[in-house]
Amino acid sequence: MNNPLYDTMFAPHLGKGTPFLHLPDGAVITHDAFLRRAAQFAYAMRALNVHAGDRVAVQVEKCPDMLALYAACAQMGAIFLPLNTAYTAAELAYFVTDSRAALLVGDPAREGELQGMADAFASLNAAGGSLSDLADAQGEGFATVERHEDDLAAFLYTSGTTGRSKGAMLSQKNLISNAATLAALWQFTERDVLLHALPIFHTHGLFVATNVMLMSGGAMVFLPKLDVDQLIDWMPRATAMMGVPTFYTRLLDDARLDRELATKMRLFISGSAPLLADTHVAFEARTGHRILERYGMTETNMSTSNPYEGQRRAGTVGMPLPDVDLRIADAEGVELPRGETGIIEVRGPNVFLGYWNMPEKTEAEMREDGWFITGDLGVQDVDGYVTIVGRGKDLIISGGYNIYPKELELVLDAQDGVLESAVVGVPHGDLGEVPLAVLVPQAGAAIDLDAVKDAVVAGLARFKQPREYRVVEALPRNTMGKVQKVALRAEYGG
Repeated sequence: MNNPLYDTMFAPHLGKGTPFLHLPDGAVITHDAFLRRAAQFAYAMRALNVHAGDRVAVQVEKCPDMLALYAACAQMGAIFLPLNTAYTAAELAYFVTDSRAALLVGDPAREGELQGMADAFASLNAAGGSLSDLADAQGEGFATVERHEDDLAAFLYTSGTTGRSKGAMLSQKNLISNAATLAALWQFTERDVLLHALPIFHTHGLFVATNVMLMSGGAMVFLPKLDVDQLIDWMPRATAMMGVPTFYTRLLDDARLDRELATKMRLFISGSAPLLADTHVAFEARTGHRILERYGMTETNMSTSNPYEGQRRAGTVGMPLPDVDLRIADAEGVELPRGETGIIEVRGPNVFLGYWNMPEKTEAEMREDGWFITGDLGVQDVDGYVTIVGRGKDLIISGGYNIYPKELELVLDAQDGVLESAVVGVPHGDLGEVPLAVLVPQAGAAIDLDAVKDAVVAGLARFKQPREYRVVEALPRNTMGKVQKVALRAEYGG
């Protein structure tokens, strides 16, 4: 193959007039029209001096042109770096600088604060002078650039426990192998229409949902965000949906969800956060469909799945994918017997190549024989089903988004009057869990909570911000002096 990712995922759809994207206003973008648009973006980025191996950072609202940028990067061999639209300028500056992005594509409304972060800046879908305008003037027959399956295809930044985010390097092989495995396992074909209301700056919406549909040749109802009314309106015309648990709890809150509405649906998939067993039971009772839950992470794409045909066990994330090795191990990497709790480690073509410019972190989390240490605690039963029983590194998952407490604590600790802080996840009916901040004041000082909150709002994306603040005299600690976050969760978790 000339370019494995493009040739496998995109090129087979050239010239096809079949629907690819159904938009909320009823417009339809065919596979061929989408790829011709992607070629125009490839020409436009080349005009801005972007070449194979360069990083292209993108922070724009979900839209067909953003997805076309992904395809354009694949065709020209550039490395796609999608970024959460909620990130502040300060957060964005780190990602762009660390990745040494050749191009930053952003919202025209933020051009003033984003200009100068990368070698080049271009806005998307602005009135005049935007990357979209530049693409409009280009041809539609871009020559695909030669690449290898081990070449990098994308960066995704994942927050670190030290507060410094890590750029996970994903190869063409990582993306191709996982999409092919999932499409086959979940039996997606060109006849499928996927309800897509997920963001596309995240593994779930881009490398699971979109890649699977590209691999299978199906279509997507491309919704900008979770909107229950739109999901219900489109469901009779769809066959599948991928979502986070919040999608399912909000659908269950709507009386219109019933068996008749979901009669043409063949599959509901959930991931990015644990799905409560009660949600499983309630959804099946209402619709007759049993949600299929799976497990993955930024560094590994998907690693496990409940079966398409077979028992989907509530509370588990299923079994390892056919081409993925999984073990439950102790701290030294020694595999534990079935039924014992340990650290989940995975190995396979889905596992990333390492962290960008962080060889020490790569070495710490990737064993020499290829096993990746996920940091998640799990147990595997005699039938092979995996249950996540805890998360290492104090990770909080809120509405499907990962939040690392240390990143928040660094901001909180820097505020006037704050001696130290601890952030923990507490249960939330809609989002699963949300961060709560516990603050200890400096001796003789008072904490101005309004000022602290203002600093957090200015420095961190909305989804990371604590929903509640508590001021205490001291944090609970063990005999070694380590903060006992289990005690904080027990006290404030309700």
